[in-house]
Parts: sequence; structure tokens; C-alpha cells
Amino acid sequence: MKNIILAIMILALVSVSCNQKNKETAADSTVATKATASLYSCPMHSEITGEKGAECPECGMELTDKVEEKITLEKNDPNKTVVKTENTVAATSFTINEIVSSYLTLKNALVKDDSNGAAKAGNALYATFEKVDSNTILNLKLKNKYNEIAVNAKKQVKYIGENAGKIARQREYFALLSKEVHDLIKTFGTDQKLYQDYCPMYNEGKDGYWISETKDVKNPYYGSEMLSCGRMVQAFL
Repeated sequence: MKNIILAIMILALVSVSCNQKNKETAADSTVATKATASLYSCPMHSEITGEKGAECPECGMELTDKVEEKITLEKNDPNKTVVKTENTVAATSFTINEIVSSYLTLKNALVKDDSNGAAKAGNALYATFEKVDSNTILNLKLKNKYNEIAVNAKKQVKYIGENAGKIARQREYFALLSKEVHDLIKTFGTDQKLYQDYCPMYNEGKDGYWISETKDVKNPYYGSEMLSCGRMVQAFL
């Protein structure tokens, strides 16, 4: 009888210990997520992080870009992170998939040094923006955000379409466009696995970002001159 009582007491202690350990693990995960979400990075050196407004030791610029929140995944892959989007447009017909597809066509034309193809793709992307109906976005804040981004993006694609044969100018406008497309993806998400790449050589590293559908770096700012120059900054799921 004593042995049975002793066994029951041991099992109870083990159960309490396991539950406490699980709670501690969950708490640690929450703290890590909050800490990550409060970090900011340098616009030119995304690997450097710290408090908002702190000075980058590499270039002296302020840390202003908020580091994306990390999501804890399955136990067998604890190091993998993805970028969360602000996508709260569920249950509506709104999507940016066609915008992203047209953008990637434009990007690939610049990768191939095809100025005429880039102009054609720019015109096609402009037409895509024109037919997107933001009234299907039920959240007013998100609707206003989309409209603001779309106005800026349409300016850039219009200039790209008007500058056939002037690929250097097209690439300048593409850099500005890429920022707008990045913000669209962060806000609304897509059905496609995408990557943000960065070329530190372009425009002194100030704005050499772009969105790609492949892990392999193919530089739209230099094309065949420096096709593989750059690195992946983050992945979007």
C-alpha cells in the first residue's frame, strides 16, 4: 500500500514539473517575440539592429526600419522565421496578386537589360493598378493605405513606361516602385512565396531593394553587368 501511495506522489510531482516547464517555454517564446518586435535596423545595413533612433556604427544613419516580428514555428525547425503581414482583408475579394505578378514581369525585364520590355511591363502594371477596386477593402484604414501606396506606385510605373530606351532612368523609378510594392506585400500579403533582395552597390546602398520570386539573386539594377550582386534580406510567406 505504501508503495502505491509513493508511486502516485512521484507521478504527481513529474506532472507538475512538466506543466511548469511548458509554461516557462511558452513565456520565453513570448518574451523573445516582443523583444524582436521592438528592434529597429539601419536602412543601409539591415543586419545592424538596436533601439529606434540609435546611430548605425557603419554609416552613422539612424535606425528607423522596424525589424519584423519573429514567429515560433514547429519544434523540429526552431530557427526558421517568416515575415508576418498586416493582412486583415479576409473574407473580401481584394488581392494584390496581379499587381505583384506584373511587377515581377517588369523586374525580370530589367534583369535582362530589356528597356523596351520594361516599358511595356510598366504600362501593363499601370493598367493593373487602374483596374484594382480598393472599395472591396472593408477596413477603412487599410483602404486608405492601399490608395496612398497606389498613387505613388502609379507615378513610378508611368515614368518607366515613358522612358523606353533609357534603362538607367527606368531603374531609378523601379527602386522607388519597389518600396511601394514591398509595403503592399507587408500590408496585404500574397499567395506567392516572395523574397526581398538588396544590392549595396546601387545608388551608394541607399535604395537598392527589390522583390523577387526566386531565392537566387538576379540583380535588376545592373543586369548582365553584375547579375548576382546582392543578397536576400527577408522572405515573405
